[in-house]
Amino acid sequence: MEDEMLKISLPENILQPLFSVSSSSTLNETLEFLIEASRTPSGRLDLGSKNILSVVLQLCQSLSYPLGREILLLSLKLLRNLCAGEMANQNSFIEQNGVEVVSTIFSSVVLDSDYGVIRMGLQLLGNVSLAGEAHQCAIWHEFFPARFLEIARVRKRETCDPLCMVIYTCSDQSHEFITEICGDQGLPILAEIVRTASTVGFGEDWLKLLLSRICFDESHFPLLFSKSCPDGTFGSYENAKFKDDLFASEQAFLMDILSEILNEQINEITVSSDVASCVLGILQKSTGVIDSVSGCKSGFSSRSNAINVLKYSLTILRDICAQTGQRSSLQHGSEDVFDLFVSSGLLELLLRLLRDLEPPAIIRKAIKQGENEDGAASSSSKSSSPYRGFRRDVVAVIGNCAYRRKHVQDEIRERNGILLLLQQCVTDEENPFLREWGIWCVRNLLEGNVENQRVVAELELQGSVDVPEMAGLGLRVEVDEKTRRAKLVNVSQR
Repeated sequence: MEDEMLKISLPENILQPLFSVSSSSTLNETLEFLIEASRTPSGRLDLGSKNILSVVLQLCQSLSYPLGREILLLSLKLLRNLCAGEMANQNSFIEQNGVEVVSTIFSSVVLDSDYGVIRMGLQLLGNVSLAGEAHQCAIWHEFFPARFLEIARVRKRETCDPLCMVIYTCSDQSHEFITEICGDQGLPILAEIVRTASTVGFGEDWLKLLLSRICFDESHFPLLFSKSCPDGTFGSYENAKFKDDLFASEQAFLMDILSEILNEQINEITVSSDVASCVLGILQKSTGVIDSVSGCKSGFSSRSNAINVLKYSLTILRDICAQTGQRSSLQHGSEDVFDLFVSSGLLELLLRLLRDLEPPAIIRKAIKQGENEDGAASSSSKSSSPYRGFRRDVVAVIGNCAYRRKHVQDEIRERNGILLLLQQCVTDEENPFLREWGIWCVRNLLEGNVENQRVVAELELQGSVDVPEMAGLGLRVEVDEKTRRAKLVNVSQR
């Protein structure tokens, strides 16, 4: 019915070229035929030579919405296919004001309810944007900032993914556009994209590419993190007192994605001192959740954002410290970032967090057995772990910090941290891979550091380190007499 009514209202100079390349008698079937034909490079080239793209653009302008929605959706799909890697069609799309046509279509559509049209239009623009600078400029000048912001507020994965593609492709090689997207008009767009993705998720890598570019390459993570708080109150976290709702779910999501990006590209990404300092400040503030969790045994859903922010700030710092350790001999700037950590009290904070925790379960069991034998009992005011793996993450950051850095090894010794870290070389159900990270940490503490080796040696009895809590578990740290390196061994293997 819709097809017949449209055929009556559409001019012949639009319908005739379309029907001439198809044996179909209806507009729907004709467009479906052309969509199928445009799936191949040869098909796109052939249809381009017949000026089909120009005709379909005219068709889009002649349709009324919502009556012609189905035909409009098919037309956009055909245009998308025609512009997939075919330069002649991509150029024709720009020359015939295709960007303005798509923008006009978007203005007539109810964005929240008809996201199918928006998705198809964005995919079309994404294909066109891959053609080069002129095409990217045409799209950017038409859509930035107002139209991008409108689409970013549509809480649908189907529109968020292609929107990220368009913005990333247009701005990635343009200093002007990357400056604008990171500026006062662009950051609200990015914040809405983060809000949408945190609500509905994302299915393609364009979001990660965009956030990596903005947060790491351009070092705008501090501003975007602040903007991602819906009420905009998270601007002075360094001085704010901890409260359960200090962090928003969007901020926890942003930290999660950036942690994942950094871990995946640890050898390619360089983290600036501004970003590193911001992450450290977030960690310092998020540690307030530990006392909050310890004082509430009945679940902590309201604190989940802060717990997640704490978790991801630790994993980001773990990987930054791993980076600086690997690059220290090649890049002076990487050590500047690490020196910032040390001067800002990172080691002191991490050792305090570890010292305030209850010992690992297997250590607690050994201590309790010893107390029972002695007839003594002690009360504990230690904190509970805010999440599974917290102890492991803290030890991992310390271990990476200590890698081939004597001043870090020395500070840990001066803060009486060696024995504390030896106690982490155990298996623990609540902290997968704690033993491995503990061994890595102790190895880095002792490597090339005579003073630290002497601390361990003072506990030696005929060449072995006798740590009471570990001896009760049948474990012992040995220092090789030749290499002076520590290793964890089972007493039963001697």
